[in-house]
Amino acid sequence: MEFLVTVTTVGVMLLYSAPGYALVKAKKIQPTSISAFAMVLMYVCQSCLVIYSFQKVTYTPALFKNMLVFFALAVVIQSLLLGTYYLLFRKRYKNVRYRIATIAGTFGNCAFMGVPLLEHLLPHYPNAVVFSAVYSISMNLLGWTIASAVIANDKKYIKPKNFFFNPSMIALYIALPLFFTHTSIGGNVFGDAVFLLGKMTTPLCMLIMGMRLACVPLKKVVTSRLNYFVLFLKQLVMPVLGLAVVMFLPIETNMKMAFYIICCCPIASVVLNYSEMIGEGQETAANLVLFGTFSSIVTIPVMMTLSRFIV
Repeated sequence: MEFLVTVTTVGVMLLYSAPGYALVKAKKIQPTSISAFAMVLMYVCQSCLVIYSFQKVTYTPALFKNMLVFFALAVVIQSLLLGTYYLLFRKRYKNVRYRIATIAGTFGNCAFMGVPLLEHLLPHYPNAVVFSAVYSISMNLLGWTIASAVIANDKKYIKPKNFFFNPSMIALYIALPLFFTHTSIGGNVFGDAVFLLGKMTTPLCMLIMGMRLACVPLKKVVTSRLNYFVLFLKQLVMPVLGLAVVMFLPIETNMKMAFYIICCCPIASVVLNYSEMIGEGQETAANLVLFGTFSSIVTIPVMMTLSRFIV
């Protein structure tokens, strides 16, 4: 049953990409306009999703402690993978494809696909959604600094300004006071607008994926050996590593499963967004994100089925 639920959930999300694909193929949207949609996703919808996720739960000291633990776990596994892939690919870093591969093998769609997956697979555990936001914040902190520096092959991106003043952190500065004071913004025009924009992340993300798919020769996506290698690292090896990290920790099982599900998420669309902002490796990033996203209809159900024999 869980396998069917996972396939259905991922399949429905992938169907959102069809209108984007059709609009570009019909020349109603120009390829040069796609980056504008990505900016709306990254700067507006993702920020609203952070606020929405924190509004879904009620503050307790125990929950906040678990959030800090989850944040630490997210930073540890992503830093470990970034370091490993840097050592693996660094001799080839003159080729931007391997710099993009370093990030794509680490970052997952923990927000855009993670939230609906967690809501469907752990429906009786609402804390899972806020854990997704916590993971996303850790990823974006690394993304605006270390990942940007790797993609550009330039250390200038590793600076306090990029760490403390990026869309996710600004959203966090708004979400945390509301969270700590038990203040709900739902039920009014402003709050409903924020929630609606947050819920738009998955459909908009998939629409952009469809637009990108319409611009990329399918042969390049499915014949690249690098694509298969990065897919293997991100969507098969990382979940196993994530499960190994949390399996023996003294934390609740649902928290372990939330971490595992997030690790199963496909290559993050923000890899393409960072690539576009920096102006390096856009084609490689698009190919990897598309390949990972559409392959996830197989990898996520398989990895979720395997987890039940272990957790």
